Formats: sequence, structure tokens, C-alpha cells
Amino acid sequence: MRDSKSRRHIAVEAARLMYERVESEYFTAKRKAAARLGVNFKHQPQHLPSNREIRDELQVFARIHEGERRLEGLAEMRSAALRMMRLLAPFEPRLIGSVCTGHVRAGSDIDLHVFALNVSGITDILEADGYRCHVEYKRVIKHGEARVFTHVHLHGQFPFELTVYAPELVGYRFKSSITGKAIERASIHELEALIAREHPGIDVGAADDTPTVDRLLIWSLLLTPLENVKQRADYHPEGDALYHSLQAFEIARREFPYDQELITAALLHDVGKAIDPRDHVAAGLEALEGTLTPRERFLIAHHMDAQAERDGTLGTKRSARLRENEWHEDLMCLRDIDDGARRRGVDVCTIEEALSFLREMDRDDVE
Repeated sequence: MRDSKSRRHIAVEAARLMYERVESEYFTAKRKAAARLGVNFKHQPQHLPSNREIRDELQVFARIHEGERRLEGLAEMRSAALRMMRLLAPFEPRLIGSVCTGHVRAGSDIDLHVFALNVSGITDILEADGYRCHVEYKRVIKHGEARVFTHVHLHGQFPFELTVYAPELVGYRFKSSITGKAIERASIHELEALIAREHPGIDVGAADDTPTVDRLLIWSLLLTPLENVKQRADYHPEGDALYHSLQAFEIARREFPYDQELITAALLHDVGKAIDPRDHVAAGLEALEGTLTPRERFLIAHHMDAQAERDGTLGTKRSARLRENEWHEDLMCLRDIDDGARRRGVDVCTIEEALSFLREMDRDDVE
């Protein structure tokens, strides 16, 4: 049997196994299919199809067996995903997988990435909304390294699988096991646009007008105590942590006047020093939970890692992972701002003036 013909036969059989829900993983399905067709994949690995080839055959099965119902089902699943993502908005949800790309089949899960320090914050919201959650901790070995993934499973009209990652990974470029390239994913706004474009007959409505706490008020409460945080003179000759933070704000708005997120990160990067000086990054992120954009959170979360990277003390793997992030260049800009905000006798604005500036930027965005 020629290699290309054998690959096609295995791809079709693997797709059938997955379409009929006999197998759920590409890895297992292709090997079981090869065994059924009498191919020893250990000795003939060239006969094994790629995940992408199997996915394409899955779509053939879906078109044959589901026809127009498939498109209707896709629209319903995307609408359900949007409702779930709005519910979980504080955790920066991203739709991934077949519901995002459109390569969906009957019985597919709706896959979401969510970002939180603790899975209980997610399950609390879901259970309060009437969902029954099953949390699974799955140990996976990738590239010789063992990792534990946290999944939250929900069952209803459509099954959901939520994979929980640390908040600082919101901007990380996850790679697809099917294509080997960065996965396609959609935020709430991007999914709204996708539904409007591909399913114009569906009214996605608007998110509930839930009252929210003024985030600038929270920032004011966190910034004020920094005036009493004295810092080591050899690292911070300028004095207290508030003076340093306001210097950083002034540099950021002067050098990056239209970059609200970078200016915000510069102002808030050290708020945790008044809470827990032993780990001010984690303390600050916890206190700022729910008030930051993904990019702001990433910048604050890694401003000390940027220093370690520059010093050559971060470690090869962590440094490489940091450089893969789409906001790495912005992070190094914040590092420069942080280093520059250590001068004595510099005029700075007040907390109120800094927050007023940011509020005006909010208004400009709305207009």
C-alpha cells in the first residue's frame, strides 16, 4: 500500500472513531486506526496521518451525517460559548478549539481557556449560576517535563471544558496540537464580531449591565499607603514607594502618551509593597484582581522577571517563555521606566491628578 493511500485510510478510520465518540484524542485514534488496518506504526511512522488530516476527514463525516444542521449547531454553540464567557468575564476567557474555528462535529465540547490564581473563584461563580462543576487535574508529560493541567467540566445542553491557566499567561501564544501553529482563539468582543459576521441572523444581545466598582477608587486606596513604604537607599535613592510610582507614571505618560495600559502598569506596578513586601508582585496582583486588562496584568506580573532577564539570572526556559509573549517588548519598556524612576528632587503629580489623567483617557476611548 502506498504511503499516501495508507495515510488516507488511517485518517478516515481515525476520524470515524472520533466522530462516533469511540476515541476523543487524536494520538490514540490514529494509532488504534493503524492497528485495525494492519499497519505497524512503530516501524512505519510515515503511514500515520497528521492531526490536521484527521480533522479534515472529521469535517467530511460531519457534512455527510449532519448537513445544514451542522451550521445551525455551530451557531448555537457559539452563542452558548458567548453566554458562558460573559459570565466568566473577570477571568479573561478565550474560546478555542473547533467551536472557534468552525471545525465542529456533533457532541463536541466547547473549549475555553480561563485565567485565574485559584480554580475556586471560577467554580464559585458557576455554582452560584446553577452549574454543577467537576474539576479534573490531569498530569501530562510534554517534552520530557511533567505538567498538571486543571480542567473544569460542565454538562448541560452543550458540554464545556475550561482549562485554567495562571493570569500572566493571558497573552501567551499557545500552540495547536493539530497545526503546530499558534491556536486560533477569540475574546468576548472577538466572538461577538465572529457571530455577527458568520451568523447574522443571531442577536447576541449585550452583556448584563452589572454594577461594577470604580477601579480608580480601588487604585487610589492601594496607592495611598505607599507613602509610608521606605525602600533601600542603594536600590531606591529617591525615597518612598509612592514617590517612585508617581515618577514612573510621569515618565510613562511623557514617553508613551497614548498607551494607557503601559501608563497604568507604571503607576501600579509596586502597590503590593504596602501589603506584603516579601512578595509584592503576587500581593499587588491579588489586590488588583478584576481591575486590570490582560496586558496591564502581564506587565505588572513580570516587571521583576524583566529585571532578572536583563541581569541574566532568570533562567533559560523562563526567559525563552517570556520572550515568546506578544507583550515582551512592552515589558522591557516598563523595566526602563522602573529603572528611570529613581531620581531625587523630581517634580511629580499627586495620586488624584494621576488618576484624573487616566479617567480622561477612559472617556476619550468611549468617545
